[in-house]
Amino acid sequence: MADHEILPHSGAIAACAGRIAAAPDVAALVACAAEARQLATDLHQAEAGAALVTGVLSRLNDAIAARILVVLQQRFRLPPARWCWLGLGSEGRLEQTLTTDQDNGLVFSASDDGEAQQLRQLFLPFARAANQALAECGFPLCDGEVMAGNPRWCLSQSEWLEGFSAWVRTPEPEALLNAAIFFDFRPVAGDAELATGLRQALSELTRGNEIFLRMMTVNALAAAPPLGRLRDFVTEADSGGMIDLKKFGSRIFVDAARIMALGAGAAETSTAMRLRRMAAEGIMTAIDAEAAVHAFHALQGIRLAVQAAAVAGGTALNQFDPQRLNEFDRRVLLEALRQARALQQRLKTRFHIET
Repeated sequence: MADHEILPHSGAIAACAGRIAAAPDVAALVACAAEARQLATDLHQAEAGAALVTGVLSRLNDAIAARILVVLQQRFRLPPARWCWLGLGSEGRLEQTLTTDQDNGLVFSASDDGEAQQLRQLFLPFARAANQALAECGFPLCDGEVMAGNPRWCLSQSEWLEGFSAWVRTPEPEALLNAAIFFDFRPVAGDAELATGLRQALSELTRGNEIFLRMMTVNALAAAPPLGRLRDFVTEADSGGMIDLKKFGSRIFVDAARIMALGAGAAETSTAMRLRRMAAEGIMTAIDAEAAVHAFHALQGIRLAVQAAAVAGGTALNQFDPQRLNEFDRRVLLEALRQARALQQRLKTRFHIET
């Protein structure tokens, strides 16, 4: 993307951020959220690159969530306790695309279990109102209720740590699913030190924890890249020739990077930063890490294109027919999926998994 193309968008991004910061109410933020999505679409169409598009969109979405919390604090009498709003999943990784539901939680300080129960009842109405406001802004309520307004995810710091410890000690299917969502947490608003303390404690739990990491790997390997021996792409029988670019594409990179980062006790949450940190730690070569990063961003770029078309045409958001690609883009997709397969093979070798 040339400099003369970047500058107009930079001004528009700054203007949007300014409107978000000054928004007096949720209604104004609804318009800001629509503007942010349109800016991301414009950036994508101007070939800004998936890393920039998702990064800009995620930061603007952060600002919207933070402003919602400020606006709502005027309506709710919050207790004099430290608290932090946590972004989870793709929000925690700063990898939000054009369409995304909300995954969030709330952590607060409490001296004991009794105080935690009392504070939770005071925070929950505020958190539920925030979830509803985010929904009005175009971030649908999470089907799995992974939201701060759910009492399960509005917890004291010690309660969050107890949950993390239980998931790591007993990596059953639900625990592994929770780890894949919650372990990408990042502070969005409030007292970030609470999130920092959680991250440090989580790193101590997962660093070098072979049993937990192996179970996460087995779970992650359930989704293999759709590559065939005789044909370029292999799709599921009931897919109509379509590929789920999230489940069988970008998620493979996300899962692999998370497992390696947790094993190394790394604090990074974004997929690209985690992969590059693994290179810095000597866990993989810089060349392999960059290949994986570029492949991940290539898949994210295709997802953005599919989502932009889906929003206009009302079609599936992550389903894509590879036969629609030109020869060059087809080769890009194939190579990106081969990099996904190479990452999975690295994990198989690391944990001695035969499939």
